[in-house]
Amino acid sequence: MSKILVTGGLGYIGSHVVVELIERGTEVIIIDDLSNSYESVLGGIVGITGKRPTWEKVDIKDKAKLAAFFDTYGSFDGVIHFAASKSVGESVADPMMYYQNNVVGLLNLVEECLKSKTNNFIFSSSCTVYGEPNSLPICEKEPLKPATSPYGATKQMGEEILKDMAKAKGLKTISLRYFNPVGAHSSGLIGELPLDTPQNLVPFVTQTAAGVHEKLTVFGNDYDTPDGSCIRDYIHVQDLADAHIVALQYLSKSDEEYEVFNIGTGQGSSVLELIHSFEEVTGVKVPYEIGDRREGDLPNIYANPEKAIQKLNWKTKLDMKQALKDAWRWETSYRNKK
Repeated sequence: MSKILVTGGLGYIGSHVVVELIERGTEVIIIDDLSNSYESVLGGIVGITGKRPTWEKVDIKDKAKLAAFFDTYGSFDGVIHFAASKSVGESVADPMMYYQNNVVGLLNLVEECLKSKTNNFIFSSSCTVYGEPNSLPICEKEPLKPATSPYGATKQMGEEILKDMAKAKGLKTISLRYFNPVGAHSSGLIGELPLDTPQNLVPFVTQTAAGVHEKLTVFGNDYDTPDGSCIRDYIHVQDLADAHIVALQYLSKSDEEYEVFNIGTGQGSSVLELIHSFEEVTGVKVPYEIGDRREGDLPNIYANPEKAIQKLNWKTKLDMKQALKDAWRWETSYRNKK
């Protein structure tokens, strides 16, 4: 595939996917409204690849501007869609923003894809679509429960929209239900960089270790897990980026209208395990305290990635300790530049 649109391509996961695409010789066009990213990420992409991708500042909620963008660039060989809000806690506090960004924005994008005959669509979904699972590890046949947060609800709606459009309009789609992305590019040139207080665990860990925050709060230690803290499936962002490339290649050759794949390691680690692993691989202490449970959090969730292993010929190569090393390299590199 020679020409790919990446929405939200200056964000955390999007920027790593852009790097992978460029390194495979693909022409990449990015749209990103910088609502949760920085223009400076372009410099990191150039530093890694030696090439500057085309970037247009476009908010996908703005139908007129999005239509003008497609008028300019025409059809694409595929779209990888990341331009969405992504925090469980923030979605509980501000559900309207999540429905506007994640549902209305998706509808606008799909409409332009259909008009331009752009036909291969990779959707950034989430394990939150499962709600609280009946059994672990979770496979794709697990029935979807009512979402535990507006964020999860928007991902369920996104999948339904794309499944219907695939059937009715031929918009071939893969939804990647991924688990907890962590880490950074091994170069230390791009990584997770929250605009405000981090909503995800690892950047809060690295920022606390760097002295940005006095201490980290662990939300609950009374869950039914071995150490009482929540268990998640932490996947290195470079493995996750590779999954998007593999999925796009598979989609271009597949006869399936719509498919879903879990993208995870298949192993669960607790919040406290992650903190102690970080201290082990970096030698840096992370002060933390135990706080109340956070609304919308599930106690235990990790993937069965067997379908992706079998059908996409993809599996993770990097473990959590490597992800934490890379996250710390990124954090220290970023702090040294400030």
